[in-house]
Amino acid sequence: MQLRDRVTIVTGASSGIGLAVARALVREGGKVALVARTAAKLEQAAAELGPAAAAFPLDVGDLTALAALPAEVRRRFGALDAVVNNAGVHHRGDMLRHPPEKLAQMCTVNLAAPMVLTRAAAEEMRVGGCIVNVASLAGKLAVPGSAVYSGTKAGLRFWSLAAAEDLGRRGLRIASVNPGPVDTAFFDEDIEHVSALTFSQPMSTAEQVTDAVLACLRSEETGIEIDVPGPSGKLATLGYLVPQVSRLLRPLLELRGARAKAAYRARRGL
Repeated sequence: MQLRDRVTIVTGASSGIGLAVARALVREGGKVALVARTAAKLEQAAAELGPAAAAFPLDVGDLTALAALPAEVRRRFGALDAVVNNAGVHHRGDMLRHPPEKLAQMCTVNLAAPMVLTRAAAEEMRVGGCIVNVASLAGKLAVPGSAVYSGTKAGLRFWSLAAAEDLGRRGLRIASVNPGPVDTAFFDEDIEHVSALTFSQPMSTAEQVTDAVLACLRSEETGIEIDVPGPSGKLATLGYLVPQVSRLLRPLLELRGARAKAAYRARRGL
């Protein structure tokens, strides 16, 4: 799919990966519907991007409002071609430290919301359109201290693979991007409970993840996955297929991750 003059919904678009994706799409000549909870930040992003962008303040956890969004976007821009399901939430650490409602919130935002938005968007999208889900390497290999988050991202990946056939009958494609740790503020609110294992892998930039998202949008294939970085994806796959390898490597990876986490905290002043 060519990106010029194409209309894309991007969730979680007020900062981080979502804002980086929106900027890249506008640079390519596309139009973007920016979605996030905080109206002030979203309006600021829309102002930065100019007339090719419009703000749609919305909590993706409000599934009723989310289901109405694609029709609103089509009325605003005259068409809809793509959706980037990027919004996510992660309540970190042992799941038993959180009330049940917070665990349910992760399931709603990370998994149910992309399903609902995709289903609603399928009624409005032009043939040849694409949905890209920003999943995680944590959805390829269970990460201790991220039980529910890993579960939601694994579910997102497998739903994407299964949904490819359904969407294909409408002439639509679907893909997943699976980042490891990304150098945004996503960690900063609860850095104490970010596992050393998470920090054991090379940290990507939001722009590197954006490159993968755009590659999925441009591709003519459906059901594809791109891991960021690629070698970490291969390591996660190996650990999943051969659990003994995962158990053997974990102490070494946690030592490396602890050093990387300390360096990250010093750099960010945390």
